[in-house]
Amino acid sequence: MLSEQSAATVRATLPVVGAAIGEITERFYAGLFEARPELLRDLFNRGNQAAGTQRQALAGSIAAFAAHLVERPGGRPDAMLARIAHKHASLGVAPEQYALVHEHLFAAIAAVLGEAVTPQVAAAWDEVYWLMANALIAIEKRLHEEGGGPVWRAWEVVERVAETADVVTFRLRPVDGGTVRGFRAGQYVSVRAELPDGARQIRQYSLSGTPGDTLRQISVKRVPGGTTPEGEVSNHLHALVTEGSVLELSEPYGDLVLDDTPDTPLLLASAGIGVTPITAMLAHLAATGHRAPVTVVHADRSPADHALRGEHEAYAAKLPEAAVHLWYEQDAPEGTRTGLADLADVPVRPGTRAYLCGPLPFMRAVRAQLIEKGVAPADVHYEVFGPDLWLAAA
Repeated sequence: MLSEQSAATVRATLPVVGAAIGEITERFYAGLFEARPELLRDLFNRGNQAAGTQRQALAGSIAAFAAHLVERPGGRPDAMLARIAHKHASLGVAPEQYALVHEHLFAAIAAVLGEAVTPQVAAAWDEVYWLMANALIAIEKRLHEEGGGPVWRAWEVVERVAETADVVTFRLRPVDGGTVRGFRAGQYVSVRAELPDGARQIRQYSLSGTPGDTLRQISVKRVPGGTTPEGEVSNHLHALVTEGSVLELSEPYGDLVLDDTPDTPLLLASAGIGVTPITAMLAHLAATGHRAPVTVVHADRSPADHALRGEHEAYAAKLPEAAVHLWYEQDAPEGTRTGLADLADVPVRPGTRAYLCGPLPFMRAVRAQLIEKGVAPADVHYEVFGPDLWLAAA
């Protein structure tokens, strides 16, 4: 809980800090990487840094956390903290790195705000930072204890399957022959790949196989260049990783996990490569004999671009009460719809719990329609691939 004196100071200065937070985070990353270039090479996503999306996400999370502390003094935004902590745990972020971040973040705040950062203001925002940092450290410690084992483990590719022109599925087994820990449908693993320049870049990929399988399965979409930087890890995996290749994987993490209470109606909505965690959810529901209604929504460019389409539809077909609604922007076959996903004519049962994964515009539109149909906002869960810009734009 934020102290009374600090809460008053943060409340008074939040508009000024919020207005400058974009510049502050830009200076922060510049100073951090100048002092510790290995962090950009081996920990932070270079593509997100080049595109500026990581700065936006950091700015959004800091502002949201501070606003929550002053608006709800007795609580903290646990959902946001859990999402960040799962990502940090999958990356292997260490507790001592929070002191390093503090050093460079507060240097950036002082540089941008100048004389406005009085000792009282600095002390108040220092309290905000350590409330957030210590909460994350505690959650990450618990996640590591639950996960067990080292942060990184070597896995051999035993099968490579071309799903579409831009999506490849890799099935992997542990090189050490040890136990494969189970995962909850919707979780992801981090993959650490050594690139030609020697950098060891890390990316997260949803587990798209069946929970309980003795192999790990990830489905990777190649990210082309254009308005954003080319996906250097996804392109590396597509071009160079084949059967027999060895990759470093983390244990499973992620807070978008399926709560499949037997009598709860579910709606699973995806677009594009967002189908990966949804397919794992459907696999789990089919394997456990989920009885309640399940509404499956998916949108894609075309049937040829619909990765894991066979599994997606086959698992849904095994459920006793499943309705599948598909939209394709082109080449839509009979029984599907042309255009973007639109839930106007899709029946949604009372008490539905929804899980969304896909581009932000898709998820925003689906969430709005679900709430209009009476779904409680607390029952709409989502997964963002990459920095959580939904929070940054909130």
